[in-house]
Amino acid sequence: MAFDGTCVACLVHELKEQLLNGRIAKIAQPETDELLLTIKSTSGQKRLCISASASLPLIYLTDSNKTSPMTAPNFCMLLRKHISNGRIVDIYQPKLERIIHFTIEHLDELGDLCKKDLIVEIMGKHSNIIFCNENGMIIDSIKHVSAQMSSVREVLPGRDYFVPDTMEKSDPLSVSESDFIELLIKRNMTLAKSLYTSFTGVSPVAAEEICTLSGIDSYLSPKELSGDTFKHLYNQFTIYFSAVKEGRFSPAIYYDGKEPKEFSALPLTHFGGYTRKEFSSISEVLETYYASKNTITRIRQKSADLRHIVQTALDRNKKKYDLQLKQLKDTENRDKYKVYGELLHTYGYNLEPGAKKLEALNYYTNEMITIPLDHTKTPQENAQRYFDKYNKQKRTFEALSKLIQETQDDITYLESISNALDIALTEDDLAEIKEELINAGYMRRKFTKKKIKIKNKPLHYISSDGFHMYVGKNNLQNDELTFHFAVGNDWWFHAKGTPGSHVVVKTEGQELPDRTFEEAGRLAAYYSKARGSEKVEIDYIEKKHVKKPNGGKPGFVVYYTNYSLMIDSDISQIQELS
Repeated sequence: MAFDGTCVACLVHELKEQLLNGRIAKIAQPETDELLLTIKSTSGQKRLCISASASLPLIYLTDSNKTSPMTAPNFCMLLRKHISNGRIVDIYQPKLERIIHFTIEHLDELGDLCKKDLIVEIMGKHSNIIFCNENGMIIDSIKHVSAQMSSVREVLPGRDYFVPDTMEKSDPLSVSESDFIELLIKRNMTLAKSLYTSFTGVSPVAAEEICTLSGIDSYLSPKELSGDTFKHLYNQFTIYFSAVKEGRFSPAIYYDGKEPKEFSALPLTHFGGYTRKEFSSISEVLETYYASKNTITRIRQKSADLRHIVQTALDRNKKKYDLQLKQLKDTENRDKYKVYGELLHTYGYNLEPGAKKLEALNYYTNEMITIPLDHTKTPQENAQRYFDKYNKQKRTFEALSKLIQETQDDITYLESISNALDIALTEDDLAEIKEELINAGYMRRKFTKKKIKIKNKPLHYISSDGFHMYVGKNNLQNDELTFHFAVGNDWWFHAKGTPGSHVVVKTEGQELPDRTFEEAGRLAAYYSKARGSEKVEIDYIEKKHVKKPNGGKPGFVVYYTNYSLMIDSDISQIQELS
């Protein structure tokens, strides 16, 4: 997450445009560590959400409202008393810190005009919302921090407010070239780490970007850089932060397929492998990013039990598979015992009683071999002993070969369920996977009188040429898509040799253009375990040639003639339909 000083600067720029000179109409505290301010400005009514949550501190403009508790908390009541109907006269960020000051002008109890500061600190678990008077004394805060909790700074009513400078960082907006070089050289770290530990507001992502723009390896030590290289680095550093000084922001979210990976207020050229989606507002970026992240996080948390069941079964089957292969290896010499028995029948008549070995010509290889004997048994009894050993190992080989294939099928099937869990985005997706695990015997069904109906559909895309493409999200959907929805001349796609979704392209009797074949191949690559690979081999074939073997597990198919293509798994340019 790049919620750094640059992002805060972009937010301050936006808040100034939207809220400056606006009046605070409502103050609510929907959560213990969250405020929701309704502000009436010249551009209309706005809502400002401020969260000091330790896990997700945020501040952004939103259209959404939140339900407040029946009784307002003390901090909320205090703010209502002091700044209700107050006017926001200034919004600023000190030194590119992750701090926003709101200066609010209001009338006190005597009707005199005075100012107060509402200070928002976005600092991870140390985030806070602090209310100060015009002299910088803390009136109250949404979180109290005592000396026992922090040796650096107390945040309590009556204390003076200050920003602790624990890292001794410099301001990137005003640093000189000589100070820039000195700061980096004195830190015994990589170049990227030296940048983000030396300057306020510089995140690891921003440091990496500055190195990329400069064309310098971020893992080098600053001490390895020449004077000219340092000068070039400083120039790029200055150019990067000139956009912040001049308010030239371009808020965007970077997506890996559908999953938001990062957001930024300035372009990130080293994220070239991701899809960049631009937004007109940093508030919209933050709200969209965290809504998507929360959805994905929630689904992953809810799928944890299913993942554990699948992974446990997978580990068990892999151990069983390794053991069966080891046992199979023990039967490799079974044919040797058959040859021993036949040679004993052929040459054993001239053996002396009590002989411990027989040297004979192996007429299969035309080589002399030595056959160990049990001297207490006759040649015929020794031959029968070897035939018995051969037959036992032959039966073991046949039984193990069948068991190994079954275990291999179970592993492939469980890996396909694991892939379905990776691409699940809704609770209905998880419910369908759970139903599949119950049907397969990996889970027990809980008794309930109410029958649960799962309304879930495959993913639906449209190609650039207007052909409808469908992607199964799990094995049950794969079967439904391939054997009930698709017709004979529709085209079927699947990643070769790896668990993945079935992709069906509806032809409606038309011939598919090459571009549609490529886009369907990309979908098959993306919704498989090979997602993210530069090149994925895709099998494709007309649906009429895809068969379901008798007793085959869900999602398992066979086909004997197919075409292949090599494609990447980038689906960013393919339109998804709801």
